[in-house]
Amino acid sequence: MARITPAVLCGGVGSRLWPMSRALYPKQLLPLTSDRTMMQETLARVSDGSRFAKPILICNDEHRFLVAAQMQEMQVAHGGILLEPAGRNTAPAVALAALHAMKDDPDAMLLVLAADHRITRPDAFVEAVAAAEVAARDGRLVTFGIQPSAPSTGYGYIRMGEPTAAPGVHDVARFVEKPDAATAEGFLAEGTYRWNAGMFLLSAASYLEELARHAPDILDACRAAMAGAREDLDFVRPDEAAFLACRADSIDYAVMEKSDRAAVVPCDLGWSDIGSWEQLWQVGEKDAQGNVTKGDVLLDGVRDAYVRSEDKLVAVIGLEDVVVVSTADAVLVAAKDRAQDVKAIVDRLKAEGRDEHNTHVRVYRPWGFYEGIHLGDRHQVKHISVDPGSTLSLQKHFHRAEHWVVVRGTALVTRNEEELLVSENESVYLPLGCVHRLQNPGKVPLSIVEVQTGTYLGEDDIVRLEDVYNRAG
Repeated sequence: MARITPAVLCGGVGSRLWPMSRALYPKQLLPLTSDRTMMQETLARVSDGSRFAKPILICNDEHRFLVAAQMQEMQVAHGGILLEPAGRNTAPAVALAALHAMKDDPDAMLLVLAADHRITRPDAFVEAVAAAEVAARDGRLVTFGIQPSAPSTGYGYIRMGEPTAAPGVHDVARFVEKPDAATAEGFLAEGTYRWNAGMFLLSAASYLEELARHAPDILDACRAAMAGAREDLDFVRPDEAAFLACRADSIDYAVMEKSDRAAVVPCDLGWSDIGSWEQLWQVGEKDAQGNVTKGDVLLDGVRDAYVRSEDKLVAVIGLEDVVVVSTADAVLVAAKDRAQDVKAIVDRLKAEGRDEHNTHVRVYRPWGFYEGIHLGDRHQVKHISVDPGSTLSLQKHFHRAEHWVVVRGTALVTRNEEELLVSENESVYLPLGCVHRLQNPGKVPLSIVEVQTGTYLGEDDIVRLEDVYNRAG
């Protein structure tokens, strides 16, 4: 039997997990529940090459190098990284994956997964996929219904109908929006309702047939986008104008709620949608006082708290039911039962034109990363780390000069017509307007301290003349 192709949806910002999750480095790319990132944990669940083909990933254009780097770190080959010009929700994203998969295999089976879900029972997950596969190969669009552990108002629900011919698979009687507390309690008491996990197993052809029936405008836009797609390094870029013309809609609204081919596999996977700090507290390993801690943390008289530090020491005294999260440039302190309201802070940051919702102090690039150390009047200090063998773009600046001091490794520096090898404890000066490039020819990361001086120090003061990563601007 042909292998199943995972289609991993890597979009989203995860603003309720600010200040760790930010627009340019969202929660699915962070190690929130283990040493691996959420996306890497998802890929690990479908790493059995005897059952699963190379995964297709659908992600934001701005996250492309992070996604590729995290796959490379796991030594996982992909079947395509599709870059959405803008988010259009899940129905168009799955359509792109289906069209891409069918180019090589008209009978492709897609296992649609979100990159930010947690599953603690991987064996049960594999069993549920095996049950769903029988129905999906018969043309059904199969979703996974999670056994509720509480009358949650944060999830949609699926009511199971009659059993199908495929063992362990039921017709879908109805989909239900997120209910109020009383309704959710009734669902649990009735016993036929399951949480809607937003995971699906379906044949690519069956999904496109149902999309043509129920949302033909989405299918037309996605077909046009993929017809005009172009390859860019390891990535596939759907035609931007065609995709932007597509309306946003979820696979549930556009297809599943209208289709007579919808089916559900009831299952208990140890599943959770990590969408808030409270949920991370719920799934975390707790001490005797019910606290979950990560990083350099000291507690005194604290109970049922989630306290996390990404850099500095964090000390908390005499508090209960709180969330405290510290990063290099922001600290969040919240009542645990208000953890969902973090999104309101993110919205305020956006409205006030601040950048803390968007980037961290450490900003990752395809060649490594840079992080701000100090920003003053007409000067700025950064730490730059360049991966072995990596190269920055050939570039120039109109408003700033730069002074590079090598603190680890050896730098190969292009400065106008010169090429210079700069070793540890040596430096090089790049005057305003000079054409320059930084390379790491060595086998260890290159670390430099960069001092910028000038009238304008923004990141958009870069004119790229050559770039191995095909970045514009």
